[in-house]
Amino acid sequence: MKITNIRARVFEWKGKTVPPQAHFCSNAMDELYDRGDSMGTFRFHGWTVVEVETDEGIVGLGNVALAPRISKQIIDEYLAGLVIGQDPFDYEYIWQRMYRSTHAWGRKGVAMAAISAIDIAIWDIMGKVTNKPVFKLLGGRTKEKIPCYASKLYRTDLDEMQREAQSYLDQGFTMMKMRFGYGARDGVKGVTENIKSVDAVREVIGYENDLMLECYMGWNLDYARRILPKLEKFQPRWLEEPVIADDIDGYAELNNMTSIPISGGEHEFTSHGFKQLLDKKAVSYIQYDTNRVGGITAARKVNALAEVHGVPVVPHAGQMHNYHLTMSTLASPMSEYFPVHDVEVGNELFYYIFKGDPAPVNGFVDLDDDKPGLGLEINEDYLSDFNITE
Repeated sequence: MKITNIRARVFEWKGKTVPPQAHFCSNAMDELYDRGDSMGTFRFHGWTVVEVETDEGIVGLGNVALAPRISKQIIDEYLAGLVIGQDPFDYEYIWQRMYRSTHAWGRKGVAMAAISAIDIAIWDIMGKVTNKPVFKLLGGRTKEKIPCYASKLYRTDLDEMQREAQSYLDQGFTMMKMRFGYGARDGVKGVTENIKSVDAVREVIGYENDLMLECYMGWNLDYARRILPKLEKFQPRWLEEPVIADDIDGYAELNNMTSIPISGGEHEFTSHGFKQLLDKKAVSYIQYDTNRVGGITAARKVNALAEVHGVPVVPHAGQMHNYHLTMSTLASPMSEYFPVHDVEVGNELFYYIFKGDPAPVNGFVDLDDDKPGLGLEINEDYLSDFNITE
């Protein structure tokens, strides 16, 4: 079997969106004086869909959620020629060919996301050829079903946040994640507002349910040192991405100073990047996304590293490329789940582009033992809501 064609298309959403709100979510832009929509660069309203085709007519699906126009260009101009003509079952060789040939300018960021998309599609092909779900190729079922946490609760009106938290309890979730809306530039008032929001959610869900807290790189080290002691009484499962991804020493300091486990890795890449985090004991939870980290070929190596270090892996965003890895390894105790709703930040756009993701039932998702590959296909119902670039 040989790969004969790679098609990368950019899907840009033109349908209904939820307008930006002030203090919606802290993020890495918050340290700057720009008072516009600081979340603007972190809204993913475009996606690259990658289809890898073989000479036997098998088509594998992959995806990129970072800088879709640039990722398409990288795939078209640099990666496709390296992959076409190869046997998809030589996935390690193909991965190394893409990784090493782009090493001078790739390694992290959008280049690695582009590699991830092709790699995911290749695993989809292998599943379809063998008539097995991808998780069966990775180690098989290690869980009866996958526990999930509901991941939304952006900072809005506190009463609204409480109603949202109650809705997740009503759906059977026992874990949920909320976002902070304030960072260092908001001073003491911001600290107070952040504490109030955690207190409001805890008031609804109690302490018999898990609460995760996310900063999305919106704090600096000084601010994190100040607020962490005030958050300990709320007993969060973890505090996510308190500082920018490159501040590995900052992560290590915070992870060592507090009883709150520090999590990160959504913006880290390949097993090399995660070895640094693990060697420095910088995180207590790893949160790569398979469509960024280097695809399934890279993610399974991170899982192996994390398992021997005793650090749990909870991939970013859920979605099928992550669920298959979570199902197949004891390194991953749970998955993230983005509730289906109108397009806001853009992570939920996955459900408008693809169909096949399992819906959670009482806080769990399950994968079909008899559905080959990733179990995804293009969702034809919403194609008119996208501008699609070939």
